[in-house]
Formats: sequence, structure tokens, C-alpha cells
Amino acid sequence: MIIQAFLRWVETARTGDRARAANALGRAYARAEMNGLDRHAAEMAMTFLLDDPSPRVRLALVEALADCPTAPRAVVRALAEDQPEIAFAAIARSPVLTDADLVDLAARGTAETRALIAARGAVSCSVAAAIAEIGDEEEVSILLENTGAVLLQGSLRRIVYRLGHAASVRDRLLARADLPSDARHALAEKIGAALSASGLVQAVIGSARVARVTREACDATALAMTAVASPNDLSQLVAHLRETGRLTPAFLMSALCSGATEFFTLAVADLSGLAEKRVRSILSGGRVHSIRALFQSAGLARDISQAFADAVLYWQAQAGEGEPASLAALLERLRRNPSSTSASVAELVERLGFAEQRQVARDYALLASRQAACRTDAPPRNSRLPHSAPGH
Repeated sequence: MIIQAFLRWVETARTGDRARAANALGRAYARAEMNGLDRHAAEMAMTFLLDDPSPRVRLALVEALADCPTAPRAVVRALAEDQPEIAFAAIARSPVLTDADLVDLAARGTAETRALIAARGAVSCSVAAAIAEIGDEEEVSILLENTGAVLLQGSLRRIVYRLGHAASVRDRLLARADLPSDARHALAEKIGAALSASGLVQAVIGSARVARVTREACDATALAMTAVASPNDLSQLVAHLRETGRLTPAFLMSALCSGATEFFTLAVADLSGLAEKRVRSILSGGRVHSIRALFQSAGLARDISQAFADAVLYWQAQAGEGEPASLAALLERLRRNPSSTSASVAELVERLGFAEQRQVARDYALLASRQAACRTDAPPRNSRLPHSAPGH
């Protein structure tokens, strides 16, 4: 009876009075100050208020219900689709909205709606995936900053491919420890592409050199990732590099020469289509003919496969003797080998040799710089103050 009287009163009451009554009704419901019959009647009254012509009334109602875990979902869902100032409170705060509700709101709502969903205290993997798929830079940046958001690797990869060109998104992605290696390398390629497209960079060092430098930087980044990637992550990185055309003979030889044997094995298995166990067996103890056949099945030309076989045999011999393998010694061996005299092999060996010399020079310069800094910071030996000299 009280609710019926309330509904009759609402029809003639002023806007301010209706807003205060709606808020009081919502707060009473949220505080469970009603019995079962009254709660049902209150739900009917709140449903009626959803059609109130004044947004002040609906705003007062949503402010009372936004944090209530037992609020009627149908009422809250309707308020979440109301005018922005009303919907925002329900979207940002209500615990009764399901993942399906939030995904639907993200798909049909505005950028502001998706930003509010991304900033919620807890964002499930399905809701995060929806925002990763359709969100723009600002919404995705908010999602990446939210420690309560559950982002699976698939969602992170999708963000990389959709928005990796955006600096704000890219920086937040690179700061994440759970970013997969293949996605991290894809970001490095996007950075390289951005530098290559820069008119200033092209004017300073030339477009041809820019392309070479960015390619070498991306290759170096990929090799560095192989040292810290997990086994599953390493397989994903191999697949990514194959799909992007990065598993070139030069890159594979660099991986072999740098000691990234696990990555090299997975790459050869991926390219050849052979079982990983079979590839490991051939690389660790196979003869030259089986090794060459393995590399040819991976798509390498005959002369290139011979060079790879020589490199593998060299690493086998060094491992058998318990001595560390030397890249310089391997390159010298390839230069002198009569079977490695083709133009393609000579170019490959020369590129690797230049890269090795440049790396040695960088390491030497870095060591010299550190030593100079240490000498500068260290106090001079046997130094005396003027007043401590004898006879003074």
C-alpha cells in the first residue's frame, strides 16, 4: 500500500521532491531495510522511475544503487544505457553488471563508456579482450594501466597489432613482464618502421642505411629475446619470425653463431617440418650428409646448407673437446673451406664478420669508457694537503 501511494504521489510531485524520494527509496533497498514483499514492491517502483521524464530523478536513483551488490540487475542495466551522466555511475561502479553486460556495453557504447569499463576495479579476461579488440588508444591505455584487469597473452598480442604504433600504448606494453616475446619483437619492428618513415632520419643517414640499421636492430632484438624466453614463448617467437619473413639464412647463422642453440633447433624444426626430437638428434650427432639434408629440407640452398653443416660440425667438435666455440674461428673456417666459396656464402660470411667486428669494437669502447669513469671517480693516490708537508 505504501508503494502504491508512492506511485500516485510521484505523478504530481515536483522534480526535486521526486529525486529525493527516488534516492531515499534506493538507499532503503540497498540497506535491506525492507521485508520480501516490500522489496518486490520497491523493485516495481524503481522500474517505474526509469521512465521519469527528469534525468535528475534517474541520477538520484543510480547514485543510491550504484554500489549495491543486491540491486536489481534489470534496473541497473537500464540505468547503464541511460544518458551519459546517469550511465557512467552504473558502468563504473555497479557490481551486478555481468561480463556479458559489460561486453555488450563496450560494443554498443561510446569511447567514454569503454574507458569507464576499462577503469573498473576488476576487469575479467573476456571484458578486457573485448576492449583490446575494439578500443581506441585512450581506452586501451587505461586498460593496460589497470592492475585489476586480467589480460591474457592473446589480448596483449591483439593490442600490439592494432595499436602498437601508438607511443602511449607501446610504452605500457613494453613495461609489462607478461608480454610474449613475439609481441615484444613485433613492437620493435613497429618502432623500426616508424624510424624508417621519419623524414628527418632519412635525410640524415639515407633511406638505404635506415632500412639496414632497422633490420639489424630488429634481428639483434630477436636474438636477445631468445636468451630469456620460456620454451613456449620461444616457439611463439619462432612462428612469428617465420610469418614475418625474419628467418633468413643470415639470421639463422647469427643465431647459431651466437649460441642460441635452442632457438636455432626450434627454427630448423619449424622450417623443415620434421619432429623436434629428430632435428635435435641430427644437429647434436649427425654426419655431414644428414645435416645438409636437414638444412635443405628447411628451404636452404645447396651451397648455403653446406656452410651451415660446416658450422654445426665445428660446434659439435668444440663441444666434444669441452672448449668454448669461437665465432671468429668459425668465420675463418668458412672463408677457407673450398665448399663455401659461392657468392651467397661469401656475402653471408662477410656480413657476419663485419657484425662481429662492430660488436667487438662496441664492447671495447664500452669497457674503456667504464674504466675511464672509474679512474675519474677514484681519489688520487698518495695525495697530501699543503699544510701536511714536512717543515710547515
